[in-house]
Formats: sequence, C-alpha cells, structure tokens
Amino acid sequence: MTLTPLAALGLALPLSYLLGALPAAAWIARTRGINIQQVGSGNSGATNVQRALGWGPGIAVLLFDACKGAAAVLLARYLGLSDVWAALCGVMAIVGHNFSVFLRFKGGKGVATSMGTLIAIDPLVGACVVIVGLFTITITRYVSAGSMVGAAVAATTALALQRPWWEVGLFAILAALLVWQHRDNIGRLQAGTERHIGKKVGG
Repeated sequence: MTLTPLAALGLALPLSYLLGALPAAAWIARTRGINIQQVGSGNSGATNVQRALGWGPGIAVLLFDACKGAAAVLLARYLGLSDVWAALCGVMAIVGHNFSVFLRFKGGKGVATSMGTLIAIDPLVGACVVIVGLFTITITRYVSAGSMVGAAVAATTALALQRPWWEVGLFAILAALLVWQHRDNIGRLQAGTERHIGKKVGG
C-alpha cells in the first residue's frame, strides 16, 4: 500500500487503538450470559475470564489479546512506517485494551496485549519476557507477580542486548504502565489476599 508517511500514520494510530479496544473477554463472557465487568476483579482480560468461565475461554482471550498488540505493530510496518512508529502503534493497541471505547473506556490490564506487542517489536526480548513471566507464575502461582516481573525484564533485557535507546525507553514505560495497572494487586500481594492462578471467582 502506497501512502504518504503522514497519511500512513494517521491511519495506523487510530486503527491500532481500535484493534486493541476489541473486548474479546467481554464478548466471550456475554455468550455465557455473564457481564465480565461485574464478576471477579471486573477486568476485561484473560485472567478474569479464566476464573469466571474456565481455562478454555481464558486461553482464547489470552491469544486474541496478544494478537491485537502484534497486529498493530505489523499493520504499521505494512503501511511503511518506521520501527519507532510501529512500536508506538503497539502502544496504542495496549491503550485501547486498557481503556476500550467499547467498554466506556475501561478494560483489562494489558498483559497479553503488551506481550504480543513486545514479541512483534523484538522477538528475542519478547521470548525472554514470556519465559521469565511463566517461570514466576509457576513458582509463585500469582499471575500478577509474573506479569510485573516479566514487564521489568523487558527493559533490562533490551538494555543488556544493546537495543536502540527508544526501545529500552519504550519497554520501561510499558513496564511502568503495567505496574500501575496492577497497583491493587500489589496491595493484595502485600496483604496476602491475592488470588492464585486457577482459583475460581468466589472460590
């Protein structure tokens, strides 16, 4: 597709937000007669769906949400945008997921969408994040802990691999955003009341 850089950017940014805003968790839960924003944590994300509906729907939401972030980055590249702008389109998808126009600007915490974005931007860094995040979840049995540790690993790994400054900075910002989105979880972790992975809503 041949577009001027400005036109490509003007198309990619809003489309990336709309991609991210697609609320798979809310849609899947609705097919079961459940308003996902009124059960469990109230978040429209994979973990809350898993707790409310089971592993199958939870994994489906996880994959869909991860693909949203990756698709935004790939769309930007297809439109001929630079790596920096492609990465920012991934950020727009994360913002769309966290503050979805389809859910009155509420949503999830952006873990899966961030994961998809990271993998599309830098597959090696993304793989490290996934491995460390899954290891942390396995050891602690807390999804929130794995998510935050994995996010912190992104910037440090990019720095260790001597990636461009914008990539290191962007990953650091995404890590800070993800920690902020988990501020309630941090409080529950400190209080010992955080739910373990797999624990059902109301369990």
